Amino acid sequence: MKELSLNILDIAQNSIKAQATLVGIELCETETTLLIRITDNGCGMEEAFLERVLDPFSTTRTTRKVGLGLPLLKLAAEQTGGSLSIRSIPKSRSENSGTTVEALFHKDHMDFTPLGDIISTIEILIQGNPDIDFAFTHTMPERTVSLDTRELRAVLGEEVPLNDFSVLAWIREALTEQYAS
Repeated sequence: MKELSLNILDIAQNSIKAQATLVGIELCETETTLLIRITDNGCGMEEAFLERVLDPFSTTRTTRKVGLGLPLLKLAAEQTGGSLSIRSIPKSRSENSGTTVEALFHKDHMDFTPLGDIISTIEILIQGNPDIDFAFTHTMPERTVSLDTRELRAVLGEEVPLNDFSVLAWIREALTEQYAS
């Protein structure tokens, strides 16, 4: 993928398919590294599937026989000298089920893929999934940008959907302002 934000979109879509009601997207950035952490409270993965989840021919999709999201993210991280880790607790083992994907990138490596348009990624996720909560945080050396749809729901109430045009415009503006300050 040409931008890491597209990888984030793909992994978050996996969380949605896993029936998550809350998806956390954390970007922790230093001068030389970027850690992407995506967490969810979905159904999790059984150990047998978790062991082969990075195999591109191992997928839960029914429309095609290949799942490239996680293998491509792993490749992108490892090409910079970074790494990928996945932890998952299946619903069959715990009420606190869910999955955490962490990818570490070295930004000073020539193969580092740019982050890309993360604001559009967050906006697309909310627009397409207004009933799911997203907690987004991007911590950088100079600032922290964040948005939590649970806070928006508390202010807007249940009668205003998060995918309403005016809400989405506000989300874009709020994130843009945070990145600019």
